[in-house]
Amino acid sequence: MFKFNVEMHTLKLLLFLVIVQCIQAAWRSPHDLELKEAAMCTREKCQAPNCRCSAMSLPKPEFKGHEKEIPQFIAVTFDDAVTALNYEMYQELFANLLNPDHCEAHGCFYVCHEYTDYSKVNALYNEGHEIALHSITHGAGTDYWRNADVDLLMREFGQQIDMLERFAKIDRRHIRGMRLPFLQISGNNSFIAAKRLGLLYDSSWPTQQYRNPAMWPYTLDYLSMQDCQIRPCPTASFPGLWENPMVSWIDNEGYSCSMLDGCIYLPPDNVESLFEWMKDNFRRHYEGNRAPFGMYLHSAWFGRSPNFFKAFRKFLEYANSLPNVYITTPSAVIQYMKHPNLDKPFKGCFKKPHTTCKPVTCGLAKQPSGEMRYMTVCDSCPETYPWLDNPLGEVLK
Repeated sequence: MFKFNVEMHTLKLLLFLVIVQCIQAAWRSPHDLELKEAAMCTREKCQAPNCRCSAMSLPKPEFKGHEKEIPQFIAVTFDDAVTALNYEMYQELFANLLNPDHCEAHGCFYVCHEYTDYSKVNALYNEGHEIALHSITHGAGTDYWRNADVDLLMREFGQQIDMLERFAKIDRRHIRGMRLPFLQISGNNSFIAAKRLGLLYDSSWPTQQYRNPAMWPYTLDYLSMQDCQIRPCPTASFPGLWENPMVSWIDNEGYSCSMLDGCIYLPPDNVESLFEWMKDNFRRHYEGNRAPFGMYLHSAWFGRSPNFFKAFRKFLEYANSLPNVYITTPSAVIQYMKHPNLDKPFKGCFKKPHTTCKPVTCGLAKQPSGEMRYMTVCDSCPETYPWLDNPLGEVLK
């Protein structure tokens, strides 16, 4: 009898442990699950709209022979702070540009916190431009990001979403993408953080190998064929998370550059030479497989010479005059990738948000140094200078 009771007690204990484990598994969030190594991608396993192999050179294989009918996307993106000065440049740059569907041309701004005027971020957002993440601190160099663990990345980018929502009145549901400073990925960690934050895509990964024909956006469900220019790159599977590859440019001496303003050997400093150089890089896409053409840069590049801005604007006007060319955002390109066609890529113009923002300039102490910082925000000032682990600038008790 005693032996029977012991066995029953053991059986109940085992049953209790099994129930506890089942409950824990049911409540465990996806990011707590063990990462799966990415397997080779096949069209049979990876089906649209939420999966796409990296090796696919056209939106659909059946588009082969119809490349001239595929819409050509141009993604103009700027990294770092949005200020009152570069905001005026952006206004002039995108003014009066209408895509073939008569919708306004838009760009994407990967914003970092320091020196950003959040009222200008709000203005760009209300104009229909995409606002994306570029971190709070921008880090102290490439090692900071290369060695970043998931917790640090979640703080840098997750808390930045809180900042953009509070100070620029951005709807967090409209924040869809991220770009790592210095384009320094931290292996799988970067993409774990992106998945946890519910982002649609990353755009931090340059490619030189897939420049001609150029690489289209793809998902990270399966192993990426993209060359790893800045290690470490991801090896795990991240279902439904898109990579918007940064297809390299070629400078005037034939060297690759991940960002336009990173090109060392530029043409002569005159508008026509710079304009023709931009056209040459564009033609690889437009006359090739029509993969999205990225114009990635920092606004400081325009300060090197007035001809840089003039040539850039002239190129946009030229591209805007071509049939079937759309100057649009990375998120819009991915929307198209989910349901590609040879007709108009979008069903109508994107609805602009309408948020109100009363700009307020604040003089705040940056802790713990007490150094004074000035920032412009929407509606009301925080109590202290917002920073990592205190994104809303609250006086911590």
